[in-house]
Amino acid sequence: MMKIYTFASEAPNRLFAFSGDVEGSSLPPQHGPWKAVGDIGPRDEIPHRLDRKHIEQAIDNYGYQMWRMTKEE
Repeated sequence: MMKIYTFASEAPNRLFAFSGDVEGSSLPPQHGPWKAVGDIGPRDEIPHRLDRKHIEQAIDNYGYQMWRMTKEE
């Protein structure tokens, strides 16, 4: 398991992202600018019951995993 860094888009699109690097250098610029909002340790729970395995796989494949906050959250 890896340390995962969390980011929020400063655009009004309600997008968030997980990245494997603290700078978020692989995050898609067209959805930013991105602001670092925290990190998740290897043994910490992922928020909102998201699946760590899928997040880590996306980070390995693409460098990031994005998700959108719904109004209910």
